[in-house]
Amino acid sequence: NKYIKFDLFVKEAKKLGADYIATGHYARLIDGKLAKAVDTNKDQSYFLAYVNRDVFRDVLFPLGEITKPEVRKIAHEYGLITAEKKDSTGICFIGERDFRKFLSNYIPMKPGKIIDIDTLEEIGDHNGVYYYTVGQRKGFGVGGNRGPYFCVGKNIEHNLLYLTSIKNEHYLYSDSAYISGINWINDLPVEASEIGCKFRYRQPDNKVTIKKISDTEAMLYYPQKIRAVAPGQEAVFYLNDEMLGGGTIDKVFINGQDVNEYLDSLVFKK
Repeated sequence: NKYIKFDLFVKEAKKLGADYIATGHYARLIDGKLAKAVDTNKDQSYFLAYVNRDVFRDVLFPLGEITKPEVRKIAHEYGLITAEKKDSTGICFIGERDFRKFLSNYIPMKPGKIIDIDTLEEIGDHNGVYYYTVGQRKGFGVGGNRGPYFCVGKNIEHNLLYLTSIKNEHYLYSDSAYISGINWINDLPVEASEIGCKFRYRQPDNKVTIKKISDTEAMLYYPQKIRAVAPGQEAVFYLNDEMLGGGTIDKVFINGQDVNEYLDSLVFKK
């Protein structure tokens, strides 16, 4: 979206004399500001957080005001062969393929140890920490009477993957996060204590307070605690339906302590 659809494609369209580009994203522009689609179940504004805000002057989102059933109805009326095509659930640029297998073409597998963070025992081997994310519940290849397991963290330097049993989910919760590389699409209100934030696609908006550190950095505070906020993923900000921008989750904290550093301290203290 950032480099191709809303950059190179827009520039090429301008060369061809086009006034606008139109895309199939479920999103809206309200008074020139990016907003959620009417069909909240299909809303894709989350994926546009890194697009240059100036580009939206030349963009149309024809699906933003209608629902997916309405789109299918129109497709039927025009006899389109895709009218009953199953919704895609894969990543748009690789299709319905095994994502881990796709990543292995670009990120070499580097096997390492899996640590049960509760017992501090080695309980198995992983194929590479980059293939796993915080909150993940499947695909570890470990069992036993303590399972099922969740991923609660990883140590990149020592190539360790940290799991916990379902009985000890408290490791998955944080109350604040440091966000870097923020791209602001709409201006952040002066009072930023009731901002909605999605930490993953399709997640309901979580109430957070944003404290800006710089134009591209901020701290998020959510004293109600949120589950599985994962470093490396995106945090996307909303004011009601209006999408304000987003950045990368760099670090997460609980009671002022870096969660990953806390997990490391348990393992290496042993």
